[in-house]
Amino acid sequence: MNIFTHQQEFLTYSMTKTKLSLFQLEQYLAKAAWILKGPVDASDYKVYIFPLLFFKRISDVYDEEYKIALEESEGDEDYANLPEFHRFIIPEHCHWNDIRETTTNVGLAIEKALRGIEQNNQEYLYGIFGDAQWSNKNKLPDHLLIDLIEHFSQFNLSNSKVDSDLLGNAYEYLIKHFADLTNKKAGEFYTPRSVVHLLGLILDPHEGETIYDPACGTGGMLLECVDHLKDNNEDYRTLKLYGQEKNLTSSSIARMNMFLHGIEDFQIVRGDTLRNPAFFEADGLKTFDCVIANPPFSLKEWGAENWANDPFGRNIAGVPPSGNGDMAWVQHMIKSMNSTGRMTVVLPHGALFRKGAEGKIRKALLEQDILEAVIGLGPNIFYGTQLAACVMVFKQNKDETKKDKVLFIDASEHIRVGKAQNHLESTHIDQIFNWLISYKDVENYAKVATKEDLLENGYNLNIPLYVEKNIEDNLPSIEEALADLKTAWNESLKAEKKFKTILKDFI
Repeated sequence: MNIFTHQQEFLTYSMTKTKLSLFQLEQYLAKAAWILKGPVDASDYKVYIFPLLFFKRISDVYDEEYKIALEESEGDEDYANLPEFHRFIIPEHCHWNDIRETTTNVGLAIEKALRGIEQNNQEYLYGIFGDAQWSNKNKLPDHLLIDLIEHFSQFNLSNSKVDSDLLGNAYEYLIKHFADLTNKKAGEFYTPRSVVHLLGLILDPHEGETIYDPACGTGGMLLECVDHLKDNNEDYRTLKLYGQEKNLTSSSIARMNMFLHGIEDFQIVRGDTLRNPAFFEADGLKTFDCVIANPPFSLKEWGAENWANDPFGRNIAGVPPSGNGDMAWVQHMIKSMNSTGRMTVVLPHGALFRKGAEGKIRKALLEQDILEAVIGLGPNIFYGTQLAACVMVFKQNKDETKKDKVLFIDASEHIRVGKAQNHLESTHIDQIFNWLISYKDVENYAKVATKEDLLENGYNLNIPLYVEKNIEDNLPSIEEALADLKTAWNESLKAEKKFKTILKDFI
């Protein structure tokens, strides 16, 4: 054993005698971003940090599995290396420690290691590390990569040292951290956790159900469904998770995110959902119990040219405008619900009231009576846009008491206002959810609209048409105003007299 290897093992042992805390993990990951600061743009940190974190994790887990098998076989190394004892195969020269011992052309060594792992685990890991140019020395010189590798090497990320939930939570922190750092189009890969939690509460998934997110980003909404079952003491391992994401980096992160949270039964596919949906059954698109998404707002060039004769049968209510894909996402998601399915989707408010083709689509959908509720959220909650968003709730089979009705909720005031960003907090979420499940009128905040109300408004779903604000008349009477004015005048005279007395003493 050389000195370097000995120092490495000593450092790992000394830093990991106890399990890591969430705070330690968060700081550990944030420091990695700090190391990249300068040559790498903040919006690209995720391209490098997430693959390295996952690479370190699976290397440490492999070592732990090897050690357990070695002890069971009383030192038989060939036995301990058998694939059946390992979650993933790490081929020769592709382990984290191989990279750590590399001092020149480090980026090239990382590229070879990551590709080697992908090729030896094609069923689960093919393409998972993305397409980062690790060997670009102008951006990633050897000394920077060595610093980054050494930083990641300070902690052991095996199962005995880091719970998958804890590592997953730290991972979520890092995704948000990048959104904070870049603050430009960050909503493309990060939806505020509070909004995700609200959608999960509304969707209410249960054991054995299938969950589908057609614009899954980094997988946050799918994982929220997992957390929902955990909170209800249900077996989350019975869920089957499906997601599709067009962005290569985000789809790779989503897959890593699942593994780091200890999720086994999932399928996440990279691709353009509106043009080429990924999941099928014998008779067409695959359908699911729960459909959830925050698709890109008002997507341009979404594929309208194919929608009139959509080969997947999603043109159930009409052709959306060529420059705005909001209603294409809605129709795709509705078509993806099974016969008892339910869905929640986040959209810009314009989807509720824009005229033309979208108005006709709303009319057709309302006539099908599958829209259960519309919730208006406050402004400036999402990263990268100050626009207020809304949540639409659909069910294939509405309760008898909700048929031919739609609940409108105005939650625009239920936010904590911040300097740069507003926040939807747990008290706000609880209130919104209580209004939803109560499904009744609440003055200034909620209104159950009838079929006739919707018709009267031309199927316009703009929330103020239904939830009227009663402005309370708190103005004082003339007598009260005069009395207050007289009191204020007398107080000002006293103050003036006192000021003159003080001033006289100084002259």
